[in-house]
Amino acid sequence: MQPKELVIAWVQAFNRADVDALVDFYAEDAVNHQVANAPVEGLFAIREMFVREFVTAEMVCIVENIFQDGEWAILEWSDPLGVRGCGFFHVIGGKIAFQRGYWDKLSFFKAQGLPLPPGI
Repeated sequence: MQPKELVIAWVQAFNRADVDALVDFYAEDAVNHQVANAPVEGLFAIREMFVREFVTAEMVCIVENIFQDGEWAILEWSDPLGVRGCGFFHVIGGKIAFQRGYWDKLSFFKAQGLPLPPGI
């Protein structure tokens, strides 16, 4: 599967809040670094992150653009609440080896009606 195709399938699984399908896209030693948070390393930790996040907030990813350059795919997204961001996916051997996401944590918490964590 090409990186762009993988990200399209990843978005579909994300929008279903399908943690098992999402985790299947990652390499065993993958790193997911949402820059508003500390990096998450390994499948177990990535699974726990998705479980925690889907319990905390109802999230929907609306694809604005997906670009591919070699082993990399870039996702520009928005959500129905007006939050916007982008993600970079390094895909090696059909699995996400590294993911980095950029989005505004304060806007996300406010849009979701969540209490602000200390330090924000």
